[in-house]
Amino acid sequence: MNAVENQASPDEASKELDGSNKTDVIERDANSNYDVDFHLVIEAEDAAFTGKVREENRKSGYTGAGYLTGIETEEDTTTFHVTVPGAGAYDLNFRSVGNTGYKENNIYIDGEFVGVAKVDGDEFTDSIVKNVYLNEGEHDITLKKGWGWILLDHLEVTASGPADKSIYTVSTELVDPKATAGAKRLMQYLADMYGKYIISGQYGNRGIDGSEFKAIYQASGKYPAMMGLDFIEYTPSRVAFGSQGKDVDYAIQFHRQGGIVTFCWHWNAPEPYLYNTNEQPWWSGFYTRAANINLKKIMDGDDPEGYDLLIRDIDVIAEQLQRLQEADIPILWRPLHEASGGWFWWGASGPEAYIELYQLLYDRLTDYHNIHNLIWVWNGQNKDWYPGDEFVDIAGIDIYPGEHVYSSQGSGFNELVEWNGDNHKIIALTENGCMFDPDLAFRDNAIWSYFGTWGGEFITLNNTDTLSEKYTETDMLVKVYTSEKVITLDELPDLETYGE
Repeated sequence: MNAVENQASPDEASKELDGSNKTDVIERDANSNYDVDFHLVIEAEDAAFTGKVREENRKSGYTGAGYLTGIETEEDTTTFHVTVPGAGAYDLNFRSVGNTGYKENNIYIDGEFVGVAKVDGDEFTDSIVKNVYLNEGEHDITLKKGWGWILLDHLEVTASGPADKSIYTVSTELVDPKATAGAKRLMQYLADMYGKYIISGQYGNRGIDGSEFKAIYQASGKYPAMMGLDFIEYTPSRVAFGSQGKDVDYAIQFHRQGGIVTFCWHWNAPEPYLYNTNEQPWWSGFYTRAANINLKKIMDGDDPEGYDLLIRDIDVIAEQLQRLQEADIPILWRPLHEASGGWFWWGASGPEAYIELYQLLYDRLTDYHNIHNLIWVWNGQNKDWYPGDEFVDIAGIDIYPGEHVYSSQGSGFNELVEWNGDNHKIIALTENGCMFDPDLAFRDNAIWSYFGTWGGEFITLNNTDTLSEKYTETDMLVKVYTSEKVITLDELPDLETYGE
């Protein structure tokens, strides 16, 4: 018996998704008290603040009587008490300046995390968290230390206005002009569902027979529509220590079950760059801390041996991608992820070197190896790390908001919308820890194309088939997987004939 034998066939289950019975998108509340012209400014010195936060006025450019400084520890918080006339979406502008450059800090509404306020530059400037849903009445809006070290001038609250549905109208043309028919069909399906449904996804260590997929099925009676896998164990510097990759086999198996496959690559640095100490063992070599590799030197031509080793590694992964292409499996391909954080070596030398590597990877795979079954998914986590529209099909972001935080993560979604401008790309939550409530995603007009919950502790208890409730409680997981707004494996159409 295969893993999905007891579920409805894709053709039967997909009927509701192909016709006029599509679920209507939940609109923002048509609240008669919502004022599209609402505007409120509260000076930071008039807010409630704790810890070492204090008022200051030495730096010019502030409004009011001064600004707040001293946001350095977890105890240092600033809370604005706000009253809004009607339920709806509001933009929150935390006008501030980074004390020593770029900074990120966490925003909470009535104790619930809703997003991150980001600021850069050496003058007071806007730091806007857009389209935050507020119910009618009073709210406490709190800024807590993420990175800390900002000077906070004021909070400006403005009505966001009607939801913009045009963002879900996207092109289906792939950046690779030689893309396979299978890749084109998958992209067409993603575009057709975008803004109407959210595709469920899960990373798993052993494919559909692994603990993550088993735990989800036992709890909800559903399997994720998308499987997340990793080329990590195929990397030469891991194979040299005995690693054996199996994820391509899992991908082929899941594709035969009718599922969608996405791959990332935790690229272990080549052997000469690994510290391989007790503190930084070889198997952690994708982290900056565990490898003495300088990508800028490599891309500038100052380390030709390093360049050759990177090409070697790319060519090895190309062999696995060719296996998938020969099996006619389209892949949502997400290389060089989370670069701007700097914790992975491919992001440690800054955006210029990263972009050069990303473009090299694209050219090597598509032009040299003739691999055309890829839909290119970028999630560098920062607009300055964007390699260009001609190299990106889907824009993604990884968000780990904490435990039992079920908000839509709309601030991350809206950030990507803003980065894309008028050139709309499909937007995905490419990795997540805690799941989000799909009802809130539709309410907030933050309708992710798909999500990809990371494996291990984020979904299972001690790598067993039992759900862990540390990040997402069972009731919420069941709500997500049984929601009429979320597509699961049994609800996918036949993607080998889709659109024909």
